[in-house]
Amino acid sequence: MKKLCSIIAGVLLALPITAQMPERTPENVAKYKEICRKHIYKDMKGMYREAGGALKYPFLAPGSNQYLDMLWDWDSWLSNIALRQILLENGTEKDRHEALKYEQGCVLNSLSYGGMDGWIPIWIERNAPSREEMLKTRNPWKSNMHKPTLAQHAAFIVRNMNGDAEWLRDDFYALQAFVSKYLNFHRHKATGLMYWETDEAIGVDNDPSTFYRPHESSGSIFLNALMYKELLAMEYLADCLNLPDIARRFAQEAETLKNNIREHCWDRRDGFYYSVDLNLLPVEKPDIESLQPGALYLHVGQPRTYDCLIQRLSVWSGFMAMWAGIATPEQAEVMVQRHYHDTLSYNAPAGIRTLSPLEKMYDTRASGNPSSWQGPVWINVNYLVFKGLVRYGYTEEAKELAEKTILLLGRDYERFGALHEYYLPDNGEPVLNKGFQNWNLLVLNMAAWLDGKEVVSEF
Repeated sequence: MKKLCSIIAGVLLALPITAQMPERTPENVAKYKEICRKHIYKDMKGMYREAGGALKYPFLAPGSNQYLDMLWDWDSWLSNIALRQILLENGTEKDRHEALKYEQGCVLNSLSYGGMDGWIPIWIERNAPSREEMLKTRNPWKSNMHKPTLAQHAAFIVRNMNGDAEWLRDDFYALQAFVSKYLNFHRHKATGLMYWETDEAIGVDNDPSTFYRPHESSGSIFLNALMYKELLAMEYLADCLNLPDIARRFAQEAETLKNNIREHCWDRRDGFYYSVDLNLLPVEKPDIESLQPGALYLHVGQPRTYDCLIQRLSVWSGFMAMWAGIATPEQAEVMVQRHYHDTLSYNAPAGIRTLSPLEKMYDTRASGNPSSWQGPVWINVNYLVFKGLVRYGYTEEAKELAEKTILLLGRDYERFGALHEYYLPDNGEPVLNKGFQNWNLLVLNMAAWLDGKEVVSEF
């Protein structure tokens, strides 16, 4: 019997140990919180890049070899929020003054590629061609552009400068043209919702509500929530520049968009915000001249009376309605109780699944171009959902998500000395791109909130 036990023990020791998330105890949270802070404080300036080539101003880069020397749209915005938390906790006045040129440079580099038509590229490489050369190979009216986070990024910086927006005044026209391009040329007339032109570089790359779908058909809740906050940011910036008439116009546009999102994207059946399908045939009068006398006119007795169809796909971005303040308190309660708490869908040991495993498209394999948003945990998702929970007063849920994020990234630092781009939802194993910093550093903002300290927040 003793020999048998020894054999069994030997077999068990030979089996691979399945990695799991650390237990969510106060001791572990405290331990990994300090590990995160230690590494992030040390690596902070790894995101700084100097001016040169197509990038006329210093800027912030996401980090890691894959994104070594490029300016990205919403990446630089969220990285900046994390950077300000680092500077608040561990920076000197000199550090904060030095950082300002890199922060402003993110916005100014993008606006330097703006024009009367409003189109601004999603990313700019150091060796990028001029705007004119770029537009020789793409149609600015039929391609995606910088996500609507540019005004939000500018407003974040201006607010940290106590409302001083003068550094932005000369380029404010380019910013207005950019936001107005979305309103004028990427807005569905019947619903008033923004849509993606294509599925390329939408940020949430292979989100099935947009990925491989017909062009101009995706009224994305992710896009529309960003746009709502972008319009509020434009109102704020216009006020800071003493342009009250312009501020009022953007405030009106924001209110209109919020109402449109509530009307068309909220699903009463599921109690969640979804993207919508805009790819419907138009309602048209019969062409009598092309029909034979006495022919039956189909559809005329009861034509379509709805302008879009809800896409009931369990994608994380429905929670963006809470982050943006679009959801009503009653809607938020349903979303939290029915969806945030659902461990079969969104709620995983490592945070928020980007797509429910109940969807046939669920796939956590490593993927770049497109990056995988069909299940893996991304830290910007954890952060944005966390902020929505805080906004609506769901403190225990926010605490849970913040602690999961700290355990996930602290263990990554402990094991590999660096962070990764995204993670497996159930055991927190890194999937791809060692050295990725970017919005991962927002774990500091979540940790500060847990500790009851001052928290830097996006506009």
